[in-house]
Amino acid sequence: MNRLIRISLLFLILFLSSILKAQTLEDFYNINTVQEIRISFVQKNWSDILDSLIQDGDGSGRLLGDVTINGLVFKGVGIRYKGFSSWDVDNAKNPFNIELDYTIKYKNYQGYTKLKLSNVIHDPSFVREVLAYEISRKYMPASKANFANVYVNDTLLGLYTNVEAVDKDFAERKFGSQTNSFFKGSPNVLQYPFGQNSNLANTHGNDSSGYIPYYKMESDFGWNDLYDFIHKLNVDTSQIESVLNIDRTLWMHAINYTLLNLDSYIGYSQNFYIYKDDNGRFNPILWDLNMSFGSFRYSDGISLNLTIPKIAKLNPLQYLSQASYTPRPLIKNVLNNTTNSKMYIAHMRTIINENIKNNTYFNRGQAIQDSISQFVQNDTNKFYSFTDFGNNLTSNITANTIQYPGIKDLMEARIAYLDTFPGFFNPPSISQINYSPSTPNEGENLLISAKVIGASKVILSYRFKTNGLFSKILMYDDGNHNDGLLGDSIFGASILTAGDIIQYYFYAENDSNGIFSPERAEFEFYSVQPKISKGDITINEICSNWIELYNNTKENLRLKDIYLSDDSANIQNWPIPDTAISPKGYFMIEKSLVNSGFAVQDNGSLYLAYDENGLIDSINFGEIIENKTIGRFPNGVGAFVYMNPTYSSRNSSGIIIEFGYTLFPNPA
Repeated sequence: MNRLIRISLLFLILFLSSILKAQTLEDFYNINTVQEIRISFVQKNWSDILDSLIQDGDGSGRLLGDVTINGLVFKGVGIRYKGFSSWDVDNAKNPFNIELDYTIKYKNYQGYTKLKLSNVIHDPSFVREVLAYEISRKYMPASKANFANVYVNDTLLGLYTNVEAVDKDFAERKFGSQTNSFFKGSPNVLQYPFGQNSNLANTHGNDSSGYIPYYKMESDFGWNDLYDFIHKLNVDTSQIESVLNIDRTLWMHAINYTLLNLDSYIGYSQNFYIYKDDNGRFNPILWDLNMSFGSFRYSDGISLNLTIPKIAKLNPLQYLSQASYTPRPLIKNVLNNTTNSKMYIAHMRTIINENIKNNTYFNRGQAIQDSISQFVQNDTNKFYSFTDFGNNLTSNITANTIQYPGIKDLMEARIAYLDTFPGFFNPPSISQINYSPSTPNEGENLLISAKVIGASKVILSYRFKTNGLFSKILMYDDGNHNDGLLGDSIFGASILTAGDIIQYYFYAENDSNGIFSPERAEFEFYSVQPKISKGDITINEICSNWIELYNNTKENLRLKDIYLSDDSANIQNWPIPDTAISPKGYFMIEKSLVNSGFAVQDNGSLYLAYDENGLIDSINFGEIIENKTIGRFPNGVGAFVYMNPTYSSRNSSGIIIEFGYTLFPNPA
């Protein structure tokens, strides 16, 4: 082996070892673990330099330094301060934006290349941001968040919130793509009061160039897409649904108005992202929840300064009933549709019922405070006293002339107000959900029904792939749509089975209320898996000790009612456990799991099937060779060849086996 090959193999081994090590590490955003982040600068006046990058530049410049995350060292990292009201030259504890791959491409920690560290300047309780993100993730794609102890040159600066960045990697994880148009609502110069900022109104001109100062492009292109979106949102409103994920928008507004997060699109029209998915629709993404639960009470939309009692009674439909100082088309033009308005209130009711009325938010707040209490006490640069930290979960705290609401007091007042708000009480009910057949064939009608009481309209929404668009059809209680008898409150509809998965949900409304089932729809939904087609699940690799199955699709597929056999006369020999294979994932069947009469032996066969008429995959093979396997190459789709074992991982290329003669591939 020549020297170059040896060096290449060594680097490959080290690279794979680092990946395996990273996979064994605890999740960087695990809420139960406080991370340790140590920043090292050569310059002793590092803070002055970081300040000057904001004061004398546009805030995007970075200072090189080294960062150690939980003991793992990153060299040549790009570091800057971040924030608007949270940064100040007089602060000993300023927020950080850290790029791990600033000088070394692909450098990351557990797949994360950018760190966002907030200094908790407007939250005596320390829990607002982490708690609000935890609630938000139940209803829409939102950042993970926890805490980190941050040091600079071995001096503890204090406890920070550690929030997952909304970047291209985030888009890939949440939307399955990262190259589409992507923007942040973040004006170069925040105009307040009464500023247009990033309000998505068409008030900055008739072409995309007028909007550049108000939105930060996170993608490599997209200004024309942004202008087209703004035009349809403001002018061609009948086309809004073609360019905007309406349901995701309703959830964002519902979260902001329920958790009283005004430092958002509601207030100065900032602190949000929009990403264009593969369906051509922009999806809003929450950002900067550090002043949720009423910590920020300014708005240039309706009122400049809201007291705590006033914010508790903030009208969630205020932009429909009151004239605003500056346009808010993402709210007004979406909620002008009465069904959208009812859906929005239904989402708010779900958030209230699942998090606030049952005290889940308060119990979680207490648990989070308990887990960080010692770290907060050790933080000598925090902006509030340790007593304030303990009290603000329940009581108002005043510091530097600003009054921060007690979270529990505020939420209880919020509940009392919303309980009397139209749309929050006496919604329709949805129950007794059924479908048949249980495992439909491709092209077969799937009959879906539900009992719905108190509704004048029932809608079934469905799609045939994850991240696809939902289609909508009306359901009927007329005795002709798989709905039982006329007027028995059973509503029915049918759809033609297609694709690898069927995902669906219900929405019902009357003249004043709406309700979803499941209530977290569209973010959550019901699923039906049609029978798996040939090639979707394959026998991918075999040896005498194990058999590997592979999922060729982009969907989670259940192996329910599927059998493995070595005998064509007894296809249903061994039932596979009712488990699921993740997209492009593997399921391993160990020899010990298979009954004693079943074995992979020379010159044998294997069958994967529902029954005699439902064959999914099969293989006829020759000699089983010690320390070698028989597997598909290319992985999942190719012909079977002898290869070195690749247990639960991508198959390698075939090898030549010598039996006194050479045959490749083998089996031929």
